[in-house]
Amino acid sequence: MQKREQLMKEFSELIQFVESLRELDQLTWITPLAEGKWTLRDVVAHIMLWDKYFLEEGIQKITNNQPVTVQHLNFDQFNQKAVDYAKRTSRQEIIDRTIQYRSELINQIQSLSEEAFIEERVDGDGNKFSAYQYLLDFIWHDHHHINQLKTFLSKREA
Repeated sequence: MQKREQLMKEFSELIQFVESLRELDQLTWITPLAEGKWTLRDVVAHIMLWDKYFLEEGIQKITNNQPVTVQHLNFDQFNQKAVDYAKRTSRQEIIDRTIQYRSELINQIQSLSEEAFIEERVDGDGNKFSAYQYLLDFIWHDHHHINQLKTFLSKREA
């Protein structure tokens, strides 16, 4: 089992990365990563809305000792909502909300006892859900997208 401090450190790395995107020019912010792919803006909004969902339906429920209501969602529909949201929302607001939700997740997970952190609860679909497993899954998700965005940005700078 990975140490909680290390997981929290990795989970918080997104904040600094997203903060660095404030300085980007608008064209880079709205350019697709590749033909037919999302824009940088879409990817950040995607991460932010997943953070909001898991904060409200998972981590807050654990913190407040309530039943976890996370459910398996239609990813394509959820992700399309993120893209639609990104198109009508300013970069400032997307970045601010991404940092806000990630910070709140970090604060709430930090506040959990070690028992509550690793305890497997039953989610809205009857599957196991724990703050520990959530971190493992979403650190992977963050790395996937951050690496994708860094590759895109390095090609634009070249």
